[in-house]
Amino acid sequence: MTPDNSIKGRSVLITGGNRGLGREMALYLAKAGVKLCITASKDGKAYEDTSNELMAILGKENFLGKVVDVSDSKGMERLTHDCIEKFSKIDVLVNNAARGMRLISETFNTVPTKFWEADTEAWSQIIDSNIKGPFIAAKYVVPHMIKNKFGKIINISTSSQTMIRKGYSPYGPSKAFLEATSRSWANDLEGTGVDVNVLLPGGATDTDLLPPSKNKKGADGNLLAPTVMNQAILWLVSDESNGVTGGRFIGRFWDDLDARNDHKLQNPQIM
Repeated sequence: MTPDNSIKGRSVLITGGNRGLGREMALYLAKAGVKLCITASKDGKAYEDTSNELMAILGKENFLGKVVDVSDSKGMERLTHDCIEKFSKIDVLVNNAARGMRLISETFNTVPTKFWEADTEAWSQIIDSNIKGPFIAAKYVVPHMIKNKFGKIINISTSSQTMIRKGYSPYGPSKAFLEATSRSWANDLEGTGVDVNVLLPGGATDTDLLPPSKNKKGADGNLLAPTVMNQAILWLVSDESNGVTGGRFIGRFWDDLDARNDHKLQNPQIM
């Protein structure tokens, strides 16, 4: 997909933009000409390397990186202020930051941990990042978007199988919550000019959410490349998706026009 002119100069905030899917989306959007804010939960090589790459593409004037935990309300409030102060607006929020099952067990994908065996602190950290984090980011960004009568929120999710897979609690259920929340937000924001959609890879992806291994693979087999989201995120950020809200889009199937949008979940039956 060739980026349209609407993407150039668009201000995008990506949480967890320093590694994995967030990093790939950030680099791809930077090359398309957006202005970019990213967050990282901690300083270190991954954050520094990604920041340097993005700054080389965008220049200092079009890039802002901050080390802040997405569950830190005051920190995210400051970040929102800093992004708006630098770029005068935030057009797009990509809620990508998440903690995975490695906090529970380094062998979670081969030896499933029963939910009652999970460490309470690790469980809470996953919930804080994956549920509280997107809420806090949206809480501070959305009023600004409503004022501008334009905005896009893109919540990064996982496959439906992962949401209920054995040994994947609380990570899987946290993403089920995020998807339900996304639909609720879309309803709350009806008529404001702010769209809310869900984007997921469509299978296990080669990121550090999975333990390192010579034969690294997800529970469902082969791994997708982190670049699997690129074409989809480009479309969702552009004007081509204006007015599309409450959707669930799958990066893996982006070349298949019928399969890219999970129509089964567009209008679910309430039983």
